[in-house]
Amino acid sequence: MRQAARILREYGPFRNIDAVHGVTHDGTRLWFASGTKLNALDTESGAISRSLDVAAQAGTAYDGKHLFQIAEDRIQKIDPETGDVLATIPAPGNGGDSGLAWAEGALWVGQYRERKIHQVDPDTGAVLRTIESNRFVTGVTWVDGELWHGTWEGDKNELRRIDPETGAVLATLDLPAGMGVSGLEADGSGHLFCGGGDSGTIRVVERPVRKTVSAA
Repeated sequence: MRQAARILREYGPFRNIDAVHGVTHDGTRLWFASGTKLNALDTESGAISRSLDVAAQAGTAYDGKHLFQIAEDRIQKIDPETGDVLATIPAPGNGGDSGLAWAEGALWVGQYRERKIHQVDPDTGAVLRTIESNRFVTGVTWVDGELWHGTWEGDKNELRRIDPETGAVLATLDLPAGMGVSGLEADGSGHLFCGGGDSGTIRVVERPVRKTVSAA
């Protein structure tokens, strides 16, 4: 299935924020990385409610209690109330990492130019398995058992749903020409939140819902 992405809303640009990197949702707020801060965004008002002073150059994830943030060649586990870094593990791409997601008790890390997604042990940083892609990998997210990732390669950028075992592309949402995607997150309500890199924006894209065929 291939179709044009349907953009529902855009947040930003935000004051004093030059770029948006990773994004994640904690069930109430959308968090996004902006280089030296993690920012909590109220998705109703579009206002930033608070910010944490932490290194935040790439993907962001939430495990239900803690934030995880790629900071150069490492992944930091962060207390969302205080901003304290509670633990650190090595990032599998050693600085070439992009997206970050939490699912099935593990972190899923995009490796941009190597076109890979790694499943990583959140306690040790050990790579448990690797999925290959045929395009650059930016944001990564899991939702309703679906694995999605963003691509950013020149002016042709996409959101892809892939088979988590084989990496085969199952569905593609084509973004408008020149519209890049840095981070990616789903909120479980039919929305995909896309970090817009140096545009300083976050775009909300409608996530197609697979139709189930009931038995007669």
